Amino acid sequence: TGLGGASFFCLYLDSILFSYHISKPNIKMGKGGEASAVQAKRSKPLIHKGGPLQKYTWDEVKQHTVPEDAWMVYHNKVYDVSNWNDHPGGAVIFTHAGDDMTDIFTAMHAPGSQAAMKNFLIGELVVESNVNKTDRQIAFEKGYRNLRVQLIKLGFFKSSQLFYVYKFFSNMSIWASAMALTFYSESSAAHIGAALMMGLFFQQCGWLAHDYLHHQVFKYRKFGDLAGIYWGNLMQGYSVQWWKNKHNSHHAVPNLHSSSALAQDGDPDIDTMPVLAWSLQQAQSYRELSKTGSDSAFVRFMIKFQVFFYFPILLLARLSWLRESFKTSFGLGAASANAALELKTKGLQYPVLEKGGIILHYVWMAAFCSGFGRFSLAKSIGLFLTATCSCGFFLALVFGLGHNGMATYDADKRPDFWKLQVTTTRNITGGHGIPQAFVDWFCGGLQYQVEHHLFPQIPRHHLRAVHELVVSFCKEWGVTYHETDLVDGTIEVVQHLSKVSDDFIAEMIEEFPAM
Repeated sequence: TGLGGASFFCLYLDSILFSYHISKPNIKMGKGGEASAVQAKRSKPLIHKGGPLQKYTWDEVKQHTVPEDAWMVYHNKVYDVSNWNDHPGGAVIFTHAGDDMTDIFTAMHAPGSQAAMKNFLIGELVVESNVNKTDRQIAFEKGYRNLRVQLIKLGFFKSSQLFYVYKFFSNMSIWASAMALTFYSESSAAHIGAALMMGLFFQQCGWLAHDYLHHQVFKYRKFGDLAGIYWGNLMQGYSVQWWKNKHNSHHAVPNLHSSSALAQDGDPDIDTMPVLAWSLQQAQSYRELSKTGSDSAFVRFMIKFQVFFYFPILLLARLSWLRESFKTSFGLGAASANAALELKTKGLQYPVLEKGGIILHYVWMAAFCSGFGRFSLAKSIGLFLTATCSCGFFLALVFGLGHNGMATYDADKRPDFWKLQVTTTRNITGGHGIPQAFVDWFCGGLQYQVEHHLFPQIPRHHLRAVHELVVSFCKEWGVTYHETDLVDGTIEVVQHLSKVSDDFIAEMIEEFPAM
């Protein structure tokens, strides 16, 4: 989880920049799983119909990295999912085009989902062709897969319904208290306090929607989706489909830079250019949009001073998320090329509920901000911005600590699933006078961001116990595991932004010594 377009400036620039992405040339490659004439023209093998499996090398798999031509590996079997736009989880599947999806598939899917893959099988991987698969690496992967089996046996994937009943009523009590303050009180100070409470309510709703939409609570996924619409669309004004596309893509490829301009294997949550850059490579990435191949004055200014813009951007994050949610729900655009592909080919999964939830959200929010019709327009707007900006700060502060300033990778050079999730992620502990109990409540489970990324379907109330097993496993295999408190973590993020700025400026000076 990261900032993901949290910038105020992106509100104005994203339409222009996104039009560039969707105008890139497409190569029609045919739908995965169908032995079509198009596939024959590509000289690609037909879907396996029985008999010996054809062998493919790792280099051959790596050539198929875009949605129109997507191959993936699952337990050393090769699957062609080109143009499989009917994938139940949406276009997120293409984040692993040209790569091994074994562990992210297991992490994000319900048991038995493998049955749907048989129609896409085209061959078998030559295991020896992947030079990264040493004997130690194979043993390491077997070890963390065995750990997952152990966690299932210990019951950590089962949720406590009592815990979520408690969370429902505790969250709604914050909402009711904020509403009551604006309804009964005539004190402006009380109204400002109510707006801050509403911002905190939005943040806590975000954690609950997150739990439900990761299918941590209910066995049947539709129940989780419907609960997500309640906590997302109705109570926060966020589109479930916008969130799922963005967040599931982030889980699949945390802190990855896309392997090519046409690929969709980059993390949308670090796609914060031209306002924030999390690596020198990302800071330089907008050069391809320029006719001269150089950085614009705006990019140079923003990256040079990004340390000073970071916290104001957090305040404005929710405005961006509301905007993207409204666009998604009402067919007015998409936040990324991957989301646009999903909407174009599948549309909204719950069109009536998505639209209705967001409309009702703004109805009750208007009543709250206007003091049920008593407040002036200026005061109503002020309360809306107080609730919205405080929520953006509360949410994005946790998101930022989760991944920002941690390792980043090129998508075509990503490590294995476990190392990718652990080295790009930071846990949050108590410290600097902030008790662990407050951190656990405020962060809504994401204080154990590492464990959540490794096992996203484990309910948050089990993550403390899972944490001990994960730390032990990382120590056993020498995998870097990082955790820090809210204060030190924030300092780390700011220092990282400063270093990227310094590197960017140094690189510009080397290229243009007269600056």
